[in-house]
Amino acid sequence: MRNDSVVDRGRRSIALNMKDPRAVDTVLQLVAKADILIEGFRPGVTERLGVGPQECMARNPRLVYGRMTGWGQSGPLAQAAGHDLNYIALSGAVHAMGPADRAPAVPLNLVGDYGGGGMLLALGVVAALYEAQRSGEGQVVDAAIADGAAVLMAAQYGLQAKGFWSDQRESNFLDGSAHFYGNYACADGRYISIGPIEPQFYRLLLEKCGITDPHFLQQWERAEWPALKQKLAALFLRRSRDEWCEVLEGTDACVAPVLSMAEAPVHPHNRARGTFVEQGGLVQPAPAPRFDRTLTELPPSAPPIGADSVGILRALGRNDAQIAALVAAGVVHLAHD
Repeated sequence: MRNDSVVDRGRRSIALNMKDPRAVDTVLQLVAKADILIEGFRPGVTERLGVGPQECMARNPRLVYGRMTGWGQSGPLAQAAGHDLNYIALSGAVHAMGPADRAPAVPLNLVGDYGGGGMLLALGVVAALYEAQRSGEGQVVDAAIADGAAVLMAAQYGLQAKGFWSDQRESNFLDGSAHFYGNYACADGRYISIGPIEPQFYRLLLEKCGITDPHFLQQWERAEWPALKQKLAALFLRRSRDEWCEVLEGTDACVAPVLSMAEAPVHPHNRARGTFVEQGGLVQPAPAPRFDRTLTELPPSAPPIGADSVGILRALGRNDAQIAALVAAGVVHLAHD
């Protein structure tokens, strides 16, 4: 069965029944040769399965043991179920996003699962691996999505401490309150984003748009933002999105079209950089970031679950008869076409 999961690309897959001691032993054999192990269960689950940090590091003292959870390995909520929205709500991030006259916006699970979660875990694991290469000792990396979302809010907390950020939603220059930082509807029903925060960029936007109204000189007068936003909204409705892009895109006016997922891969800038690629008919983001010496190639497509069970077991020294016995006993599962 084909696996179209983009986030699973580049992996090998062995499927094991972890309730069987033979599967646990197989995992520990793999751990003995590994640099990193990552698990995403609730706290205590891998310990109960027999593959917790203590067991794994007994086999491999240099192992970096990455733990990905929502609430973290400790704290009153550690054992509670949750999802991205719940975790980032605890950080102050959800309260800060969306219009002020309605419930906070529900963002895509980028702030939590992928930003505050996966990216924070990746950074922690790389840092721990670097340290292990120097010290010869591994360690556990406790990456909580709630912690990571809080870290992503560091700039806002810093601005608030200086008196430059209000805890009231949609009252700040980066949260949709300012007329010069937001998305505007165009004549064709599509949207354009503008963000000329700096005065020289703001002046250029006014120039390119043909704006001579002196009212717009009050860029940082917060009380004027609602009225100025209405004026800009009326202006952008005069042309289509692409017509505005012909005038503004690529200049220092800080403008870009708001693209759909279908449009983004074919935008000229994304095409020129190869930001999106196609593999087996599946359009997907290319690997990032880029390195000047190390070639970053598109990983193989995501494998079906259990696709590499036989090959991995053979690499551990199991012969075909032993593998067949494990499969028959339900310890190992193979991928099905």
